[in-house]
Amino acid sequence: MTDGGNITPEKKIQSEAQPTGTPSGCDSCEGTDFIREAIIEDLKSGRFDHVHTRFPPEPNGYLHIGHAKSICLNFGIAQEFGGKCNLRFDDTNPTKEDTEYVEAIKEDIRWLGFDWEDRCYYASDYFEQLYQWAEELIKKGKAYVCDLSPDEIREYRGTLTEPGRESPYRNRSVEENLDLFRRMRAGEFPEGSRTLRAKIDMAHPNVLMRDPVMYRIIHAPHHRTGNKWCIYPTYDWAHGQSDSIEGITHSICTLEFEVHRPLYEWFIKELGIYAPRQIEFARLNLTYTVMSKRRLLQLVQEGYVRGWDDPRMPTIRGLRRRGYTPEAIRDFCQRIGVSKYDGVVDIALLEHCIREDLNKRAPRVMAVLRPIKLVIDNYPDGQTEYLEAVNNPEDPSMGTRQVPFSKVLYIEEDDFREVPPPKYYRLSPGREVRLRWGYFVKCTGVVKDPQTGRILEVHCTYDPATKGGNAPDGRKVKATIHWVSAAHCVEAEVRLYDYLFTKPDPDDVPEGMDWRANINPNSLEVIPNAKIEPSVQGAPAGTRYQFERLGYFCVDPDSTPEKLVFNRTVTLKDEWAKIQKKLENQQTAGAA
Repeated sequence: MTDGGNITPEKKIQSEAQPTGTPSGCDSCEGTDFIREAIIEDLKSGRFDHVHTRFPPEPNGYLHIGHAKSICLNFGIAQEFGGKCNLRFDDTNPTKEDTEYVEAIKEDIRWLGFDWEDRCYYASDYFEQLYQWAEELIKKGKAYVCDLSPDEIREYRGTLTEPGRESPYRNRSVEENLDLFRRMRAGEFPEGSRTLRAKIDMAHPNVLMRDPVMYRIIHAPHHRTGNKWCIYPTYDWAHGQSDSIEGITHSICTLEFEVHRPLYEWFIKELGIYAPRQIEFARLNLTYTVMSKRRLLQLVQEGYVRGWDDPRMPTIRGLRRRGYTPEAIRDFCQRIGVSKYDGVVDIALLEHCIREDLNKRAPRVMAVLRPIKLVIDNYPDGQTEYLEAVNNPEDPSMGTRQVPFSKVLYIEEDDFREVPPPKYYRLSPGREVRLRWGYFVKCTGVVKDPQTGRILEVHCTYDPATKGGNAPDGRKVKATIHWVSAAHCVEAEVRLYDYLFTKPDPDDVPEGMDWRANINPNSLEVIPNAKIEPSVQGAPAGTRYQFERLGYFCVDPDSTPEKLVFNRTVTLKDEWAKIQKKLENQQTAGAA
């Protein structure tokens, strides 16, 4: 077994604002699966004596929840087996790559709770070695320069049922191929005019083995190497050899690379270099979501969302802005596990994970999104008292806070009905309800706009003896509603996010239409003047709360000192828990 080769790692970047190092006891590392079983077998058999994985993103876009699954898997396995995990950027296409994506990817990985220490590499680190290996294959008669255009190469390749045809340039001499390849490197030929191809088998049943392209001419500057190169390796040529150079033991890829594995192994064998083991797993598919980088780019460019970090996007940046925590995402990745077969995960499970996490950590506050005034006629004018409210009933150590109470409050419009429907237990004329942390109040009347008939104020009386929410005479009420003091609350913009697509499968469209037909026109509702208790004043971006009875919310970076902006992370209604409970009941009934 070779060592990692001669590589020049980038210096490790630390940030106090974000977690560094692989998290101790990472949830994503627990349990077993076919990948871990294969690794255990490799260690037992002596095929490898250690574990070294890598996460190899292309710096041509932002990471999404599917990448998070791969990050947790690769870094988690390395930690579990006492090994190492590299971060390696597969930067082989200068026309689509940018340092902006490089830095964003690093930030997202650290935010998830992982760190590559001093092992940040780039495929471009190995351009010279890859070039020398390409010349080696030419000298062995295993590669040749081809003048066919990209369209002609596709035409000559054949189909799944028909063999391909050999290029008319396939039998050039070694000397001619070396001369042309060196001149390609020197920049003598126009972009796209020539390629270097491996000479394998144009009748091979695996189409990818039919003389695949190894190098193409691209006259474009690279984000790291500048104008040093005008020929660039294909992903298939760079991928396996980069793993070999770094001494990767287990190259963990998604299923679409299974068909590429014979090609990677062919290159490794012909070069006579160290061979990693490649293992494939199913990529993540999520309901009401698209994962394709191309489609995500369309959503941004065509204005369906506000950017890559829009909270409706499945990008790590979007989820983070929406209020998701790294712990919840790691928990989600651990729960879905890894499989050899493609499937679709219900987004309700992702939502369940963030609810469970925020239920334990998010302080509670009261907020009124669609306010209507509640006037307590028998409460003293000008009086303010402070009621003690529990910050988080799941965690007593979070303590309590003081919430101001006064004569004029705001309540939710939905918490009052002048003519209540059946089984409506909230406030209505003559009915008594409990104000959260406060008093019992009974509705005595309403004030309406004389022209529109719209209710402007609800009037009530309160019972001073019920402070804290209990009546000394033992009488009960059927509803508790939340409120904020009109004189003390802060106004905020609240953004209510729904699924970006109206159907679980965005591709479920009528003939002649595409996935965009299922984009949800109501995926964002903006409430400009919500009323929130004053304890949230000055909260920095990223602060998470539970708005009691409404859901979990996060302070958005658009907030200003004058006005906070909140994103709804998720509602309180847990569909996944309902699904699981239904399944448990069915199983219990079946056993009985």
